[in-house]
Amino acid sequence: MALGNSSFVTEFILMGLTDRPDLQLPLFFLFLVIYVITVFGNLSLITLIGLNPQLHTPMYFFLFNLSLIDLCYSSVFTPKMLLNFTSEKNIISYMGCMTQLYFYSFFVISECYLLMSMAYDRYVAICNPLLYNVVMSPRVCSNLVLGSYFMAFSGAMAHTGCMLRLTFCDANAINHYFCDLLPVMQLSCTSTYVNEVEVFIVVGINIVVPSVTIFISYGFILSSIFQINSTEGRSKAFSTCSSHVIAVSLFFGSGAFMYLKPSSAGTMDEGKISSVFYTNVVPMMNPLIYSLRNKDVQLALRKTLSRRII
Repeated sequence: MALGNSSFVTEFILMGLTDRPDLQLPLFFLFLVIYVITVFGNLSLITLIGLNPQLHTPMYFFLFNLSLIDLCYSSVFTPKMLLNFTSEKNIISYMGCMTQLYFYSFFVISECYLLMSMAYDRYVAICNPLLYNVVMSPRVCSNLVLGSYFMAFSGAMAHTGCMLRLTFCDANAINHYFCDLLPVMQLSCTSTYVNEVEVFIVVGINIVVPSVTIFISYGFILSSIFQINSTEGRSKAFSTCSSHVIAVSLFFGSGAFMYLKPSSAGTMDEGKISSVFYTNVVPMMNPLIYSLRNKDVQLALRKTLSRRII
């Protein structure tokens, strides 16, 4: 849809997290700290994996891509969000909004399937360790990552294409801090029935398929853990699994709460709070949960730092 032909709106106003002036500055510093930690943590992990051959394994190949996604993902909307905390009128152009929506959709969907691939990797490593190198070959790992990006491309195109078919007449105030699907859709002056069905189907597939796969994988993992005779070994395995499950639950749970419900249920304010988890908190936590607690990463970090010092 050409901008000048069907839509009368040339720009949108982002309402942000809150309209209270006394909270703008504290929220700015809070999300600035979160963003700095996110960028530093994910960039550090990307660099560390790239520089250390001992980390060139399937698990860290997935972690490398997860950190890259989280870095790009948080950068799609956080800089604009921080700017909006210091501006009186938070404006984004129509095409800028559609572009933000596309890349947001792309990275969030790719993370869904990459988390699924990581759960499958752990399933093979714990339940079939003797076949691990055969099952998780470089070709299989590459196909899993490419498949994640393909699903992300397809989903993002479906979301953005359906959004471009809508007409926006007068209302242009988005009750959110970025151009999310449902808040933008509510501003349309034409029927959004097709869009609502598309969102429910695409988001449903992209949440249900990865989450069910993760659930089944961890079911087999837990079954194998219970067969470990060592108490210390079981405790270590449980600790690793619980961290992963918490992060996955935050990501998929908040996404399901935001999208897999009728548009009339709840309020957009609830959706904004929910989206903070999967847009800001999870990308910050992932380097800590998946790698900085890992002994291999800690050893690689010490070796890298010692080489730089020498």
